[in-house]
Formats: sequence, C-alpha cells, structure tokens
Amino acid sequence: MIPIFVASNTGYSGRTFVCLGLAMKLIEQGYKVGYLKPIGKMPVKKGKDVYDADALFIKETLGLEDSMEVISPFVQTYESQNLLFESGLGNVKKNILGAFKTLKKKDFVIIGGASDLFDGSLLGVNALSLIHDMKAYLLMVEPWRGEASADVLYGAYKFLGERFGGGVINKVPVSAVNHVRETVRPFLEKKGVRVFGAFPKDHTLEAVTVRQLNDILNGKVLCCGDRLDEYVENFSVGAMDVDSALAHFRRLQNKAVITGVHRADIQLAAMETSTKCIILTGGLSANDVVIGKAQGKGIPIISVEDDTFSTIDKIEVRMGKTSIREKRKVERVKELMDAEFDLKRFLKSVI
Repeated sequence: MIPIFVASNTGYSGRTFVCLGLAMKLIEQGYKVGYLKPIGKMPVKKGKDVYDADALFIKETLGLEDSMEVISPFVQTYESQNLLFESGLGNVKKNILGAFKTLKKKDFVIIGGASDLFDGSLLGVNALSLIHDMKAYLLMVEPWRGEASADVLYGAYKFLGERFGGGVINKVPVSAVNHVRETVRPFLEKKGVRVFGAFPKDHTLEAVTVRQLNDILNGKVLCCGDRLDEYVENFSVGAMDVDSALAHFRRLQNKAVITGVHRADIQLAAMETSTKCIILTGGLSANDVVIGKAQGKGIPIISVEDDTFSTIDKIEVRMGKTSIREKRKVERVKELMDAEFDLKRFLKSVI
C-alpha cells in the first residue's frame, strides 16, 4: 500500500479536486484505490450517522466498497468541539489509524488532508504527525498566490524531505499561466521540488448555479424558477451606458448581471446576450416589460435587499469556494487531470 497525503497550507486550494482526479486516474490504470478523510469538516447525516460530505461524495463517485466508518472515521461537529475544550475527546488518532490499517490491501490510499499542515494538532492528528505515522507521501496542493506559493512548496519540501512526494499549483489565472509553467515551475524543479501539474483557474469548477447564488444573496426569485440550476461562470455589473454595457456583455458568456432595479435599459440589453440571470439590487421588483422579456427568454430575475456593492462583496467572498460535488464538475476534473497532471512522473516518484 502506498499512502498519498493530499494537503495544502490554505483553505479552498482544490484538495478535493486533486484527491478525486488522482483517484480516478489511478483506478483507470488498474490500481486498487482507497480513500480516507481523517478529519471531516463538513458534517452530513446519512441515516442516523454523521460523515464528511466530501468523503461521502468521493465514495459514491468512485464506487468504493469500503464503509463510511473507514472512509470518514472522525467528523468535527459543534458537539465535538465543545467536548474537546471542556473534557477532551476519545483517542481520535487511534480511530483514524485503525481505519487506515483496514485499507492495507489497496495499492494506493488517497488521504484528504485539512486546510493546513497543523490543523488537528489539539487532537494529535495534524498532517505532519499523520504523514509520519502512515509513512505517507505528501502531495501539496498550492493555489497560485505569487511568490508565496513557491515559498510554500519549497518550504514543505525542505521540511518533509523524503516524505515530500511533490506538488501541484492550482487556480492559476490565465494571465499567469505561462509565467508559472515557464519560469516558476522550472525554478522549483531545479531546487528539487517536483511539480506534477499547473492547473489554470477553471470557470466550470468555480461556477455556481443560479439557485446557489440566490441562497448566497438571500434573494427572491421573480420569474423563471424552473431555470435555477443553470450555471453562472462570469459576473458583470451594469452601471454604464447601454452601448458600452452591450459591448461588454457580449464578451462574457454564461454570466449574471448585477444592476439597480431602475436600470431597465441595462436589464433588457443583458437579455440580448449570454445571460443566465439578472440580479436586481435595492429590494424592489422589475417592471412588467422586463419580467415579460425575461420569461420569454427563460432568464431568472432575482431581487435582493442589498445595494450593488454589498451584493458584489457577498459574491466575491464565496467565489472560488464552490464544491465539485456535481456531475458536470466531476467530468471537468477528469479532463483537467488528463491534460495537466503528469501521472507517469508521479508514479515514478512514489513507487
């Protein structure tokens, strides 16, 4: 059994994306693959029991036969946090390592680590201790943050030595892709840091549905409630003159347009382009002409109480933090891993 501990040093880096994509590629090659989420952070009930949502999703997506008690041995809940600070929990590490040992007949076990290397320290199960106890290789997932990303990957390599399997650089803006691939990656490689892939920021993986947007904004759907599962990949603020707005709207596909309720001209212009929904700020309803056209085009209109800037802030806080627990995104994960991840070199480094 070869354990691969997938970790990062910041939240929403794309660990689940890498875990799932790597597992799919290994299974495709004929390997027996197990998955373990040592510390679950997203509790979800299945029957009477509570498991981690990502762990449950990966089990079902990959068709893993192992029980959820093995795949998700510990989940942090409000109750467990209180117990930790008030009277302590049982031997969490023993339970996690016990679950890990039941996977010993697998060729590879993918371990979904937490959002930084020290998460779980109070329980004795941070990434560093588990990598040591499991004799695992670290696969570091680092979202591109400029020079800081190179620092993190090189620091992890120096700190972990032979237990550092390599890294991937994720969520690279289009404008930085060539720089990362042609300058940063070779620089790290010369210093001994294996980089198995540099993934560009992907609209599909970061897309949200109109329904999710409505939930984020606590909005009210004014029409076309049957089109809420459409994906929004871009956003535009309608605060310009109509001619400028129309030219701008035509450049953005599958977008949501955020504008004040009084800007009926902007709303009508947006509906002439690739628009998935219109978000009206200020808490008022659209006029009948706009509603009628939206119904004819099948474009939901959402009314929100916040002003435009507050609405944008709410959206920006959530962007890049969306889940991949959707069929369309799973397919995209496989496409990206096939295109960008150097599996042959990865296997050579851990086998």
